Amino acid sequence: MCGIALLVSGIRIGLSSLNLDSMSSSSKSHLVFSVDDLKAALQRRGPDNLGTMKLLLPLHSNSSNSTNYRVSSFNEESHVLDNGSDMPESFAEFVFLGATLQLRGVSPVCQPLMDSSRNVLVYNGEIFGGIEVGIDKNDTESLMQSLGNCCSCRSQEHRTTCDFNGQAKGSIVDVLSVIKGPWAIIYWQESSKTLWFGRDAFGRRSLLVHWPTTEDPRFLLSSVSPTSSSLQDSGFEVENGTSGIKFWEELSCGIYSMSVDVKKSDGRFHSEIKKHEWTNAMLKGLIEWERVSIEPKPAELNFSYSRTSSAELDINSPSSVLAQNVLTALRESMLRRISLYNIYQAQKETVPVAVLFSGGLDSMIIAALLDQCLDPNYEIDLLNVSFDGESAPDRISAKTGVKELRRVAPLRRWRLVHIDADLSKLTWEKKHVLSLINPANTYMDLNIGIALWLAARGEGWMCEESNNETDEDKRVNYTSRARILLVGSGADEQCAGYGRHKTKYRHDSWLGLHKEMKLDMQRIWKRNLGRDDRCIADSGKEARFPFLDEDIIRTLLDIPLWEVADLDQPSGKGDKKILREVAHMLGLHNAAILPKRAIQFGSRIARESNRKNFGSNRAANQASAGSVVINVQSYFS
Repeated sequence: MCGIALLVSGIRIGLSSLNLDSMSSSSKSHLVFSVDDLKAALQRRGPDNLGTMKLLLPLHSNSSNSTNYRVSSFNEESHVLDNGSDMPESFAEFVFLGATLQLRGVSPVCQPLMDSSRNVLVYNGEIFGGIEVGIDKNDTESLMQSLGNCCSCRSQEHRTTCDFNGQAKGSIVDVLSVIKGPWAIIYWQESSKTLWFGRDAFGRRSLLVHWPTTEDPRFLLSSVSPTSSSLQDSGFEVENGTSGIKFWEELSCGIYSMSVDVKKSDGRFHSEIKKHEWTNAMLKGLIEWERVSIEPKPAELNFSYSRTSSAELDINSPSSVLAQNVLTALRESMLRRISLYNIYQAQKETVPVAVLFSGGLDSMIIAALLDQCLDPNYEIDLLNVSFDGESAPDRISAKTGVKELRRVAPLRRWRLVHIDADLSKLTWEKKHVLSLINPANTYMDLNIGIALWLAARGEGWMCEESNNETDEDKRVNYTSRARILLVGSGADEQCAGYGRHKTKYRHDSWLGLHKEMKLDMQRIWKRNLGRDDRCIADSGKEARFPFLDEDIIRTLLDIPLWEVADLDQPSGKGDKKILREVAHMLGLHNAAILPKRAIQFGSRIARESNRKNFGSNRAANQASAGSVVINVQSYFS
């Protein structure tokens, strides 16, 4: 999929049930976003198609005692879909936008979708389980059918007051709660006059929201923050959230509804937005981060298996059995994310899937598993970004890593794509990425965003191997055309890969470590995934996160914490201990001992940014540069 958006006007929307803290600060916005602004932002993502549909809710008075209304629908070509009475003076308007990057199904699908009951759906996501998707079907079509079978009652009323008398297949919340995979959704249910929207429990797909304010009473949702045409005229291209104006915010993970009704007191449309509880017990356990065992007894800790080299492998040891469980779950996660790719026959790329590749532990595991799961006729692109040429740590480890991959998988053709950049020459690019990461606005966010954006574009060079041993390999320009980009997000959060995890463990032992990892997973949607999804999708690529598969999360939570990580051991050994075992099982013995290195440091963009904005790395560290909010005017001066 690619991106979705919605603009709602003409309704007085109540937000009291959401307990929003940000309303007072966000009400200072004076930006204006139009439908064309939203379309332009989605069009940049290079979709196969982009559609718009407008729904009108006009008021029709049938008596002096009541006001009735119905929906009149037409698309952007003004094709009337009902009996087409004259547009009333008082009406509510919903404008749906859907951009589709089609990766499944045998026939093209254009969004928004409208079914025979006049329900409307725009969906940005993948369904890897929970809802059956036929081998020749598209996710969105299958979801539309499942939602169309839902009852019209609200979720909390469904169990006792369902007006379908048991004939419907559950509520909308029930359907969305069982989906496995990343998603963001906007859905109009005609029978109940209710708008449903939300994003998956871990926020793997971006969805931004503008809550109604005094200055702008409209309600907006969008996969990405567009550039406001009201700012383009001023000659300043970087919009809200980066110039001191707050318009958008990340929508918290969950399912929301907005039922539209008319108040007799004023004869106007009113609605209250409500957030619903997930109804899937398994999913609730993942969200609450319920681990099977946190603190070891002395005897258990003594039996915990710690291995430093492949020679010590004992496949029957408790530690190896647990690592094998993780490896099996990861392989299944990978299969779900790539096996159905080439069903959509319009796609003929010889490289359908690429890996965001540093040569580190996580990306090496992903690459090795991809080789095991992908048709051997396909090549695999390994995308590596450097701001210091061949000297960046990530470039060095990537070149070492691809040699190891060629050793364990010699029949696969691996393409290491060298993506080189000079931060001082990326003026337009920095402004554009600053727009994409919005509402994130720190130097760390921008540095990570630029590296991801460049990787997703896939424009670099590769070495063309010579058949003559006396000739040097030849550099050739190369652009990856892969539409799916595999990313290692979630591995550090779940397996104690960050330095702060070791600090927390030293201060507060196992329980403190568990709480820190739980906090990381419960805020990953806000700190990482929304930003990353927007930067990657801008180039017409879809980010997929094998480590954030629901079954992977459950498998890791079923493992005692001391078997996941042993932070008494040095870096490169005890952190992410369980994944290092997995790497050894895959034959990746060099990668299994590599320390953690974040993309902003491994690519050296942080060093270049620190020198420009703080004078030196040392001054940047003293200022805690990563968390400093960017001052746009001085940054581009």
